[in-house]
Amino acid sequence: MRVLGIDPGLTRCGMGVVDGSVGRPLTLVDVNVLRTSSDLPVAQRLVTIEQGVEAWIEEYRPDAVAVERVFARSDVSTVMGTAQASGIAMVVAARRGLPIALHTPSEVKAAVSGSGRATKQQVGAMVTRILRLDAPPKPADAADALALAITHIWRGGAQARLDQAVARQTRAVPTRAVPTRATTTRTIPRRTP
Repeated sequence: MRVLGIDPGLTRCGMGVVDGSVGRPLTLVDVNVLRTSSDLPVAQRLVTIEQGVEAWIEEYRPDAVAVERVFARSDVSTVMGTAQASGIAMVVAARRGLPIALHTPSEVKAAVSGSGRATKQQVGAMVTRILRLDAPPKPADAADALALAITHIWRGGAQARLDQAVARQTRAVPTRAVPTRATTTRTIPRRTP
């Protein structure tokens, strides 16, 4: 399975592609960061991110895309930019018909390090170990994108199998018609003075 992990951001959008499957060593395909200048209008920055994500999907042909789920922070402008970049990444992947998974930061930290409260340095160190790299990817957005891809390979396949089993079970169980309560209309006599 080949997964494109995306750590969304308006200024820096981490992109990482990992090959592998559960129980087998994972392999780094590529990692980088899409950057946009804060001097540009937001719409132009989003177009730049869209073009970058398109180029990565075209070049690496992932089987799935894993995007970090946006969560609230104290700085609303940061959340807005992250959410906008996340939306662009999901639209580009959906347009290609690729499965999209959203993973929370704590889920990713727990998957790669064993602790949902791991620091960025700990995540970077574990990504380095898991992918057998010489040094942690820089900046942290790049390591986070790889951690997303790793998480999806390790957890996404299992979740997809669970979803398929539930869907099969739902189709196999016949549905029972539930009688609806008949409603009656009651006429209220009008009072005359």
